[in-house]
Amino acid sequence: MTDALILRPARDDDAEGLIALIGGCFAEYEGCVIDLDGIDSELKAIASNFSQAGGKFWVLEDAASEGRIAASVGLSPSSAAGEGGIELKKLYVNAEYRRRGIASRLLDLVLDEARATAAPAIDLWSDTRFVEAHAFYAHHGFSQLPETHELHDPSNTTEFHFVRKM
Repeated sequence: MTDALILRPARDDDAEGLIALIGGCFAEYEGCVIDLDGIDSELKAIASNFSQAGGKFWVLEDAASEGRIAASVGLSPSSAAGEGGIELKKLYVNAEYRRRGIASRLLDLVLDEARATAAPAIDLWSDTRFVEAHAFYAHHGFSQLPETHELHDPSNTTEFHFVRKM
């Protein structure tokens, strides 16, 4: 990461920047929109929401760009990944910052947390449209499981389930 990119724990006042980041990523896919009154409502107070759920959330801030949020990642407890397992959440990188190893470094942060807590596995759910993300996860040792689930949200989202044993 460049000197101007600062990794830090997310704050509730990051809402506007996170909404811009994730909204921009969603806009790359037809029909994919943020649902701030529904499944994406946690973005309004991300730090509080993740803390209350026993999770953690980080942002990568670009100090050279007036504090713009360039990327994000979080984790939360996951019973689907086994007792003590964690779920990878909201790994997004703004298009301008991609292909610099940022996603891999953010994933490493979550892997380090998993190792530190002796998590047996990490799981995640990813929109079926996010094909490049699926290749990224496969490259980093995640296996796609046969199950899917539909979110019944404004984007008409169906998600694939992925898991990586630790």
